[in-house]
Amino acid sequence: MPGPRAARFPVPSRTDAARPHARAHANIEDMRLLTLTLAITLGSTLLVADEDTRKTDERLDDAASLFTEIMGAPDKSIPQSLLDKSSCIVLVPGLKKAAFVFGGKFGKGFAVCRAANGLGWGPPAAIRIEGGSFGLQIGASSSDVVLLVMNERGMKRLTESKFTLGAEASVAAGPVGRNATAQTDAMMTAEILSWSRSRGIFAGVSLDGATLRNDLDANRDMYGKPWTSRQILMSGAAPPASARKLLGILSKYSPKKVS
Repeated sequence: MPGPRAARFPVPSRTDAARPHARAHANIEDMRLLTLTLAITLGSTLLVADEDTRKTDERLDDAASLFTEIMGAPDKSIPQSLLDKSSCIVLVPGLKKAAFVFGGKFGKGFAVCRAANGLGWGPPAAIRIEGGSFGLQIGASSSDVVLLVMNERGMKRLTESKFTLGAEASVAAGPVGRNATAQTDAMMTAEILSWSRSRGIFAGVSLDGATLRNDLDANRDMYGKPWTSRQILMSGAAPPASARKLLGILSKYSPKKVS
């Protein structure tokens, strides 16, 4: 009688033997691809952050240059008496006004208030100004905007997340000339006085309907945290180094508040 058959076990082929190694190699390649993707993403994020910070720093310099140029023309500047009485200033270099049938204003700038003791100026808070105008308009223009906040009510408005000029804060076109004074009741009682410079012409202008709001992204660029205007303007926080030029120019032309 034939003996018992020997148990047959499948002999692994070369392909079967190679599969674990192939899977391991694929896993390694997947990890390499994931690591590369994460590195590229992180690098891109850092580049974008650096670019945003650079733009904010440039805007601070532009605000300083804007104020220097305006105050450097005595016959066409902000009246010194009003500047000295102001509690805060808002500088928006390059407010853009795009128009085609309906116009809209938008720009970025900074609000700066007096230091608590009235000597010098405190840290800047980034703001955005947005608004609409109606009427048949075709074309686009860019202008610089300066706002003087004249009293405590106006200063409190600046610490809100957003407010609308003319609706929630009274605003009037400011007079022009180093020795000019507020000549109308509207100017004397307004919480905010406003000026605009376009194509080299500096004049008082009404910004009724424009909305000012916190620019948290730009504040993050300056302070490392998305602070609000209230957290910055009312805190006495240390100004960023990039604001040194702007604060120096403000102190040059109005070193202390006058009652």
